[in-house]
Amino acid sequence: MYTREILERFRMVGHDLYSSGAISTHGGNISMRFGDSVFITRRGSMLGHLNDGDVIETRIDACELDEDCSRELVVHRRIYQETDAKAIVHAHPTHTIFRSLVSDEIVPLDSEAKYVFGMVPVLAPQETIASPEAAEMLGLALKENQVAVLRSHGPFAKGESLEEAFYAVSALEISCHILDLRDATGLALK
Repeated sequence: MYTREILERFRMVGHDLYSSGAISTHGGNISMRFGDSVFITRRGSMLGHLNDGDVIETRIDACELDEDCSRELVVHRRIYQETDAKAIVHAHPTHTIFRSLVSDEIVPLDSEAKYVFGMVPVLAPQETIASPEAAEMLGLALKENQVAVLRSHGPFAKGESLEEAFYAVSALEISCHILDLRDATGLALK
């Protein structure tokens, strides 16, 4: 079922994640679900420069196709199994990660973030990267929220499309930047 259209959607969102500064050269991962198939970025791929072999088709349940998939596959699978997600974006945006280090939830000040997703939970598993505990926590949190953040690791956002999930990550990063500006300036809000 792997098609050029799927690769192009991955390339577009991967490029936008990298060019917006939401990931480092080899950071983050994205996926899409179609029935029992999951398409996910390859382990170690550069999302800003995805090639033909950088998107791997696997299954919703563990199988022999998993070896080269992003190590966050365990998290993506759990989110798909627990929620209505059709696509997932995971990134490492600076302001969002900083906020996760100082807050248990992110409460936006800006109208767009309030409208798009409202309060965002910050989750603190013992191991944040590719752990079953992180997968379980995110699966539960994303039943009720479009986006949740793993403390020190970054947001996971779900959507009907990669673009919708990326929009949540992008809007959250801007919201966190606004919160940081408020804190840094100490100015009273009106």
